Amino acid sequence: MTNQEDGMKKNLTNYGDKGFSIFLRKAFIKGLGYSDEMLDKKIIGITNTFSDYNPCHGNVPDLIKSVKTGILSNGAIPLEFPTITIHESFANPTSMYLRNLMSIDTEEMLRAQPMDACVLIGGCDKTVPAQIMGGLSTNIPLIQLVTGPMLTGSFRGERVGACTDCRRFWASYRAEELNNEDIEEVNNQLVPTVGTCGVMGTASTMAITTEALGLMVPNSACAPAVSADRKRIAESTGKTAVKIAMENLKPSDYLSEKNFLNALIVLSSIGGSTNGLVHLTAMAGRLGITIDLIKFDDITKNLPMIVDLKPSGTGYMEDLYKAGGSQRIFYELRDFLYLDAKSVNGTTLGEEIKNSAKWTQNIITNKSNPVFNAGSIAVLKGTLAPNSAIIKQSAATESLLIHEGRAVVFEGLEDLANRIDRDDLDVTKDDVLVLKSIGPKGGPGMPEAGLIPIPKKLAKQGVKDMVRISDGRMSGTASGTIILHVTPESYENGPLAIVQNGDLIKLDVPKRKIDLMISEEEIAERLLKRKKVNMRRRGYNKIYMEHVTQADRGVDFDFLI
Repeated sequence: MTNQEDGMKKNLTNYGDKGFSIFLRKAFIKGLGYSDEMLDKKIIGITNTFSDYNPCHGNVPDLIKSVKTGILSNGAIPLEFPTITIHESFANPTSMYLRNLMSIDTEEMLRAQPMDACVLIGGCDKTVPAQIMGGLSTNIPLIQLVTGPMLTGSFRGERVGACTDCRRFWASYRAEELNNEDIEEVNNQLVPTVGTCGVMGTASTMAITTEALGLMVPNSACAPAVSADRKRIAESTGKTAVKIAMENLKPSDYLSEKNFLNALIVLSSIGGSTNGLVHLTAMAGRLGITIDLIKFDDITKNLPMIVDLKPSGTGYMEDLYKAGGSQRIFYELRDFLYLDAKSVNGTTLGEEIKNSAKWTQNIITNKSNPVFNAGSIAVLKGTLAPNSAIIKQSAATESLLIHEGRAVVFEGLEDLANRIDRDDLDVTKDDVLVLKSIGPKGGPGMPEAGLIPIPKKLAKQGVKDMVRISDGRMSGTASGTIILHVTPESYENGPLAIVQNGDLIKLDVPKRKIDLMISEEEIAERLLKRKKVNMRRRGYNKIYMEHVTQADRGVDFDFLI
């Protein structure tokens, strides 16, 4: 028999009569064919985030079958339920705008329905952090299962994959190095299977850092979406979900600051997405743990990057899995990680990596032979970013990491679209492209528009990179000398808001500086003259604009932290 607060008796609908509540609940679920014997078992919820709008989650139905096998074979009852699902390419204005809504949906469904543990299934960029944010807020036993990366395609003999190659080929098309027929042909090869982006983008980053955090079964981050291994991982996840339900093992029982520091160390060492900083900050905030960006920079400044994957390297996620996957990464980082940090498996990180296989391969290196010497992501401060800004220096042009140039300013995405390719745009390769109003509120939703296109007339001349600055984000699959997450954002009257064409901007990544080269008095005077536009808002947008925080606090809602 289950305990009073277990299984079907958990989270009872309130009719003022508990006996009637469980009587009615059992009557209705028996309409699906369940017996009293089954309904007396522990319940494991499974989030179903399948959607025809989300090809990254195309394998979710198969994963659910395997998860159910693991649950049923270990004596519990699996009940799947839908939640919001969001795909990076199918969400307007941006999936980040909806991340917090998905987290609220996930949290409320976990609170509302009877379950002793939950398997969270997600993959595309914002779904995994949204699920974990909501799950940590409920503090019920939970475990994450990612959908896994897609396989690679082939374009005229060249191996290609989403979405670093998407951006590379599109840049070549803009530079008129490819014609319409070429770009259509490569478009058919960039996403050859379901699954998440096959490079070290945000989805891959969140999968690996979530495993480092301790919320997934060992070595489950990298197996391809369409592989048999991915199904076996799903079955193992179901089995572990039953175990944590039996033990009532809550995230707060084992997650500590050490776990999040491990995730941040791994984030830097894999050349992970800059989005990972925002998401990990939001996830930690749900447990009352503060991520200090300056501390992150301090602990990773001399940390080697040891994974050779695009956009900072050359390989793809399927190569990483064949090289030993996440556990091999953690093993090579063992001198930097907190090995006593505990995980959902009931083991420590040190125990998990002890038997990590160590065959010869060329994707995962080590501290003696790094892909990038140190600090793949750097945190900047200065008169242009009083609180913080970041740059993925491992994917930047080394010669531009110290640079002073004239600002070429775009007031927003519409202004950018209207002028970036004009022949009369006053711009040279040594200038600094500045894009305003794409922060958490300015976007809204902090769109991945920080990868400002190279002006077409410069692209035709062969210019591949320039210093670009915004208060927005960029895809983890992107590369270039891009300064992001400038805080305060321009919408909130940060100094970025008053940058004018012709102002000098000085970047010095080694010194962690980003400065607007005008006096403090001039900055203050310009800010005083700036008028803020207030719009009438409704629904989710009203909640979002009134409560969303800045990038350095995770872009979460202030009342959920």
